[in-house]
Amino acid sequence: MAIYNKISKNIHELTIDNPSTPDDKLTWIDVRSPRKKEIEFLRKNYKFSLAHLQISSIKAVAQRPNIEKGDGYTFMILHFPVYKDGHIASGEIEFFIGDDYLITLHNNELHSLKSFFSSAKKDNQALKSFKFESSTVLLYEILERLMLDSFTLLDKNSIILNDIEETIFAQESKQAVSDILTLRRNIINTRRIMQNHKNIIKKLSEYHTGFVDEKTVKIYYNDLLEHSKRFWEYLELQKEMIEVLNSTNESMLNYQISDVMKTLTIFSVIVFPLTLFAAIFGMNTMNSMPFLNSPYDFWIVVSIMFVGCLGMIMFFYKKKWL
Repeated sequence: MAIYNKISKNIHELTIDNPSTPDDKLTWIDVRSPRKKEIEFLRKNYKFSLAHLQISSIKAVAQRPNIEKGDGYTFMILHFPVYKDGHIASGEIEFFIGDDYLITLHNNELHSLKSFFSSAKKDNQALKSFKFESSTVLLYEILERLMLDSFTLLDKNSIILNDIEETIFAQESKQAVSDILTLRRNIINTRRIMQNHKNIIKKLSEYHTGFVDEKTVKIYYNDLLEHSKRFWEYLELQKEMIEVLNSTNESMLNYQISDVMKTLTIFSVIVFPLTLFAAIFGMNTMNSMPFLNSPYDFWIVVSIMFVGCLGMIMFFYKKKWL
């Protein structure tokens, strides 16, 4: 049985109560976009450290994940990648974990967490935490949901990688440069966000508290570690692929530039002797200049220039430079 209580617009409470264990209950409080009012609610109802509460405010942004033990609770900060305005940004979430409660604080960008809360509200018996009434099992389920949701971002990256490959070999190098830079930025941001997850999960599972020592819970957290390792492996593979595509695109650009430079060089080499020939016949030495006394002098000079141009083209063609 689940009892839902909307404490305020941004504070939602879900009580998970398994009838087989009437003396135990698990409370999940989900705080969205926590501001002064929400932080004050937590301060009055729980004995949390003021420093931890200040960090949990939406105005405060932690630069790194962290896990600390408080007085009868554990405080944890994690970041997950979210897709925002066409690029990957960091979605921050704080946890207060006690023996019979779990409090999550986050902004509205973590849609998968809100979706999971709604699912738990409708059918809490599908939760593993319903059986155990354990805050750590609920924490595992939340982290698993967030991590699996992060895999969808990797799927998007894979689709973009395929599109970039097609763009490169369609010789649309300028568009490929823009796409490559955007994807590289997203991969770098995702790496920065997820790089310490494995250490945090290990540290959490090693905490000797009443809610993480169970053997079953350790099995769950080993699954989280496997998810984290798999995610990092896929991310490393995508990083290598985008670097290869970047090198390929640079090679295509260099080839195109070289081809243009070759064409311009051949053109300048052909034009240079013609320019020189025209300059010579344009010198003010009328008495000694050949062909100039002939009635066909213009056509003779033009013919010589044409033959010279044709000879240069034949020479380049024989050398296979054309």
